Amino acid sequence: MLQLGFVSAITPDLSLEEVFRTAAEIGYDCVEVMCWPLGKSTRRYAGVTHINLAELDDRGIASIHELSAKYGVSISSLGYYPNALSPDAAEAEHAVEHIRSVITAAALLGVGNMTTFIGRDWTKSVDDNWTRFLETWQPIIRHAESENVKVGIENCPMLFTADEWPGGKNLAHSPAVWDRMFNDIPSDHFGLNYDPSHLVFQHMDCIKPMHQFADKLFHIHAKDVRVDHSMLDQVGILAHPNLYHSPKLPGMGDVNWGQFFSTLTDTGYRGPVCVEVEDRAFEKSDEDRKLALVQSHTFLRNFVPRPMV
Repeated sequence: MLQLGFVSAITPDLSLEEVFRTAAEIGYDCVEVMCWPLGKSTRRYAGVTHINLAELDDRGIASIHELSAKYGVSISSLGYYPNALSPDAAEAEHAVEHIRSVITAAALLGVGNMTTFIGRDWTKSVDDNWTRFLETWQPIIRHAESENVKVGIENCPMLFTADEWPGGKNLAHSPAVWDRMFNDIPSDHFGLNYDPSHLVFQHMDCIKPMHQFADKLFHIHAKDVRVDHSMLDQVGILAHPNLYHSPKLPGMGDVNWGQFFSTLTDTGYRGPVCVEVEDRAFEKSDEDRKLALVQSHTFLRNFVPRPMV
């Protein structure tokens, strides 16, 4: 059975208990909990820490399980989305170390999923990143296998603004790359955190890959996107994508959600589907962010019904 959740990055100022309480009040089943290392980040939705791994001792683990039971909300995955292939060696090393720590934490908590990016040196081609990708990610996936944790890679290109141009900061942006990734690192613990919106703004079919990669769908992000075709006609596809597309709440953009869920259930997927709120129209206040979660829940319950008791 599908479980409806949300990504905790939209509630950066809430404690973990407040995140669980909010989920329960609205009616969500689960939460993808952000586990960034403590510190500031200049990127939107990054740097959010709802589980501090430095405090994840036996007492901390027990406390998290108690909160989950108290509110009837599970953890779908532990999330951390850095650039593990950054050309800045220190940044990349720190990212890899923390990815491994989040995988270990997922095992300790019995979560089973860790969600992240592959990363990329955005100044180089896919081919020129590949050797480093293999050197970096083969050991990470071996670690995930040893911990029995599935690593789901989000398919966001991380190509939106001038500082991410021209290649974007995440290799895993297309089915051709995924096929190559999973061929070169064959593992039942290496798959996708699939978000249809990232294919839509790249003018790609977001439905077809779900059949092709049915066995690699570990986690799902529910985010919509609106492409401004008038602006696209002016600036072209070589412009920074933020000039012609806007992330939206599910049902407020160009994703055909009926077709999406029809195909998703056909693949046999029965895991978490987590709303990722990045809609600027719902960012001005905590009230707006909660409203975004309420609106998304109301819409998606048409496709992810609650189980009958």
